Amino acid sequence: MRSMGQDLALPVLSIAAAVALFGVFAAVAAGSSPPEVWAVLYQGAFGSWFSWQNTLQRAAPLMLTALCVALPARAGLVIIGGEGALVLGGLAAAALPYAVALPENIAGTVAICLAGMVAGALWITLAGALRQYRGINETISSLLLAYVAIGLFKHLVEGPLRDPASLNKPSTNALAEGLRIGGIAGSDVHWGLALGVAACVVLALWLRWTATGFSVRVVGGNPRAAQLVGLPATRLVLLACALGGACAGLAGAVEVAAVHTNANASLIAGYGYAGILVAFIARQNPLAVIPVAILFGGFGAAGSLLQRRLGLPDASVLVLQGIAFVLILASEALRGRDWLTPLRRLRSDKPAPALKEAQP
Repeated sequence: MRSMGQDLALPVLSIAAAVALFGVFAAVAAGSSPPEVWAVLYQGAFGSWFSWQNTLQRAAPLMLTALCVALPARAGLVIIGGEGALVLGGLAAAALPYAVALPENIAGTVAICLAGMVAGALWITLAGALRQYRGINETISSLLLAYVAIGLFKHLVEGPLRDPASLNKPSTNALAEGLRIGGIAGSDVHWGLALGVAACVVLALWLRWTATGFSVRVVGGNPRAAQLVGLPATRLVLLACALGGACAGLAGAVEVAAVHTNANASLIAGYGYAGILVAFIARQNPLAVIPVAILFGGFGAAGSLLQRRLGLPDASVLVLQGIAFVLILASEALRGRDWLTPLRRLRSDKPAPALKEAQP
């Protein structure tokens, strides 16, 4: 019970401390007061329906890229290359109509989403295979592969797949109207949010209630025990990597089909790197990813309001994410410790009050 309380309290306290510190730093930079910074941050993230739409729109790719970190982590791997899987997933979704004539209906939309998932799955599985078969550290390889993916993306978008009509901003051809993902109930919140939530719920159930999911957790928790009972560790690790990469690739496909309508440099927005922070705060729990992604989607949505109201750069919210990441890592030093022990020690060291002499 104490462990569950710490799992909840440590991230909450770390995020609260990060918001407090960001308020102080931003107030000094903008010449305002910390309460004003906090008020603008809240207003830009959750203060109106318009803010909520921006927040939820940004939360969708964060959920999926966080799963790209969380699922391999349950198998014992630290994968941080979700940005590469995302951009390749978006590129595959935009490039599929070049190769195949797609029906301009939901079947075509499903096809481009599947193309993005396959591209992302293959890319992250490559990092897992390098770890399992060649002993290459997956953290380094996945990060370097992300840079390779971004390089491939830029080469293809600015070269063979470039739309001749895109002059100042190279991009692929725009997706046909029938292939795009629309908003939920006429809002600006696209159906990618529903896909993200569904992916988190389904994968949480898979990890918790299926034999394969349990085997993945065993491999990640105790590799020696997994070997002793004969579990196919390599196959399970690659499966976790493939599922995580498919989620990140789906995020890229959704961004192309619902937000940008084509593949361009705007797709490289850092969602893959922010997903690392979301997954760490959620303790690699797919269900916990949902509220954490919404919170950090709100932080990202508040950037433009901070710029308009206080004159801060739009990217100043990246400072908030960085502070939160540092504090989350620092809070791990407190995990598993009894926070009340110092207080009890001080209380026991306090001298007992002297007894008053009885009056005759």
